[in-house]
Amino acid sequence: MRVLWLCNIMLPAFAKQVGMPFSNREGWLTGSFERLIREPARSGSSKPLVELGVCCPVPLKLDEGRYVIDGVTFYSFHENLDTPEIYDPSLETVFSNIIRDFKPDMVHIFGTEFPHALAMARAFDEPDRTMVGIQGLCCSIADAYMADLPYSVQKRSTFRDRWRHDSLMLQQKKFYKRAHNEELLIERVMHITGRTSFDRRVTSRINPQAMYHKVNETLRPQFYNDRWDRSRVEPYSIFLSQGDYPLKGFHYMLQAMPAILVKFPEAHLYVAGNSIIGNQGGVIKEKKKYPTPLWITSYGQYLKSLIREYHLEDHVTMLGKLDAEQMKDRFLKSHTFVCPSVLENSPNSLCEAMLLGMPVIAAKVGGIGDLVNDGEEGILFPSGRYNELAEGVKTIFYDDTVAGWLGENAAQAAKVRHNPDTNFRRLLEVYRSITG
Repeated sequence: MRVLWLCNIMLPAFAKQVGMPFSNREGWLTGSFERLIREPARSGSSKPLVELGVCCPVPLKLDEGRYVIDGVTFYSFHENLDTPEIYDPSLETVFSNIIRDFKPDMVHIFGTEFPHALAMARAFDEPDRTMVGIQGLCCSIADAYMADLPYSVQKRSTFRDRWRHDSLMLQQKKFYKRAHNEELLIERVMHITGRTSFDRRVTSRINPQAMYHKVNETLRPQFYNDRWDRSRVEPYSIFLSQGDYPLKGFHYMLQAMPAILVKFPEAHLYVAGNSIIGNQGGVIKEKKKYPTPLWITSYGQYLKSLIREYHLEDHVTMLGKLDAEQMKDRFLKSHTFVCPSVLENSPNSLCEAMLLGMPVIAAKVGGIGDLVNDGEEGILFPSGRYNELAEGVKTIFYDDTVAGWLGENAAQAAKVRHNPDTNFRRLLEVYRSITG
């Protein structure tokens, strides 16, 4: 069978060949790719079971074109990923040409967040042979985006926000525009893959005729070895994987810190990812080129005000962007992992922490209730209730036996959910059902 993938990022296998930098944040995609291109059509055959084509966006300095690497056909295309709310109809022509060249039996679109997904569905125009894999859902993100921020913060625009036309209110409006394209996409395909009751419910509301296929994700390979050990962690350390926009709930964690510090004054919060508050904690090597008033966002200002208000300057460290090995190292060094987001479908960072056997604490939102059995595989708290978040953290800090028990249960559940062999066989099963 001939399957054409549409990805949001360049796969490392392609980027390395064309000399471009790449991200491994979606390592599960690389894992599926490697398995597919090596799965033989039958025992002893050198022909792969799936003849794979891969479309991916590339920077303008790399030409659009067709590349064959290790027997896989890659197609590059240009799209401004900085303005994902703007639909570019010229992509339909680009994808039509790719489809004519590759002649796929089916198209597998990864994610609904970018307009290229809708352009591919329109260009292929074969709903019964088009499948969309759900990652996030823009329609739900738009509704939850402000995450209980004070209205004064929501409506404020800093110099940076005005210059980039990117205030919080404009960011939310952009998500609503992306949600419109997302709904158009889901309405015109007949196959959807997801992992949670949340994404199934939302997509079924948009397109009740579409067939929903449950396919769990395989995580990045680094997280399938090693195990969290209380004796190896920095005591009373808390890890967040992201905190650069309101949806991720960094402000809730800051609001929870005073109650945690009353009982555990050594508690320290580490936050990975893009830092919108600068080099808090003195770890990030890259220096900002301009004074703070020129680059800080309204949300960044709010975070800094909370740090000052609660005297957290010595209790918060921004780590910057981490690769997979660095993320794993931080997981293993931390006493607990927290996911305080106001909306998530199936966050990979939470799943990676569970696979390593960490005690986890998360807001019970979106699909998280399908990932964590509250009180057995982690601790869940109601969205935005930072006092209950603080209680969850203190529970982990108080009792090493509870922390270890929760982590062990989490690891056992994650090993089943993210089993690479099971998930690969399930993906092949879905492909066969679509292509006949």
